[in-house]
Amino acid sequence: MELSRRTVISGLATTMLSACVGDRPSQTASQSSVRAVPNRAFDGWVAAFQARATGRGISQQTLERAFRDAGYLPAVIEKDRSQTEFTRSLEDYLAIATSDERIRKGRAALRRQERTLVAIAARYGVAPEIVTAIWGLESTYGERRGDVPVISALSTLAFDGRRGAFFEDQLIAALRIVQRGDITPVRMTGSWAGAMGHTQFIPTSYLAYAVDFTGDGRRDIWGDDPSDALASTAAYLQRSGWRPGQPWGMEVRLPAGFDTGLAGRGRARATSAWAGLGVTDSAGRTLPNLGAAAILIPQGPRGPAFAVFHNFNVLLRYNNAEKYGIGVGHLSDRLAGKPPLRTAFPPDAQGLTIDDRKELQRRLTARGFDTQGTDGVIGANTESAIRAYQARAGLPVDGTPSRALLARLR
Repeated sequence: MELSRRTVISGLATTMLSACVGDRPSQTASQSSVRAVPNRAFDGWVAAFQARATGRGISQQTLERAFRDAGYLPAVIEKDRSQTEFTRSLEDYLAIATSDERIRKGRAALRRQERTLVAIAARYGVAPEIVTAIWGLESTYGERRGDVPVISALSTLAFDGRRGAFFEDQLIAALRIVQRGDITPVRMTGSWAGAMGHTQFIPTSYLAYAVDFTGDGRRDIWGDDPSDALASTAAYLQRSGWRPGQPWGMEVRLPAGFDTGLAGRGRARATSAWAGLGVTDSAGRTLPNLGAAAILIPQGPRGPAFAVFHNFNVLLRYNNAEKYGIGVGHLSDRLAGKPPLRTAFPPDAQGLTIDDRKELQRRLTARGFDTQGTDGVIGANTESAIRAYQARAGLPVDGTPSRALLARLR
């Protein structure tokens, strides 16, 4: 959620997309694949840690409860050390973040939680669509909250030592949550890196921002009722400076010959100034007067451009990645019934549009080379399918999509 966690957990610009459908590897690890194994060095570390934890206010009773069933999880270390830094274009990112399925599920979630979300908006000033969009990116509306034991995961990562101080702080925070009575150690589950609940709070963020919206005396972000988690997310944004009633941003149209040197988050100016330079909304109309805005052109001047406002920077407090901010913003717009982006993305380096890539995936799958999704995002599954097809067809095997390959499949 916060910048420190996003620095630690690399990947597809967000842990939020760990639950995505299609052709991306998951950053989550299910409990079925994460098993504790005996490790004498880990046991020694736990004993020494418990002494430190006592000095930081953790009771012996809490430590006994928390570590009764905790153990060393080698699969967590494997996940941590084998993270791959995926460089996805904004087009690929939005194909995942604002897929038809995610929009459909999000609108259903909005209807289901309407009363709660309206009450949250009244208290914290954050619109239901924004909170729901974060929920959708972080856990697919609660479908994938993570089921790895958090005490074991954080202990394993702290013991490993590569980023031991960070994870030890998270472990202390997790123990404080248990000590407060918000959750039992058994029910405290999350991702392999300790992000928890419907909107994936790390323990320190939980302590700082989580709220008991239901009034039952516990801040429960783990259970099937998402109320506390959604309210906690809104509280996080409110305390980070969210301005009620203000947009995150909007798609804009740039004039011919626009000076791209003016783009970037650090170059904000009044919307009237951008209008004076010929920038309009995506339909060609005069920009509304919404205060200072920065222009972002994530895929260059041929792709979609965005004017982003103060609340966009607040979204980046939740996850410091521009693609994530645009993903949340655009998904929230789609959940509110607004249209897709007007400006098409340019073809990729192979000259393929997203529709070409979708067709390539469909045709490969139809021939028995399953790409595990047809969203137009080329990842490990599609590359594997291409290699299998190339090998069967007697072609050079490189796993690379191309116009020639698509033509051959037609």
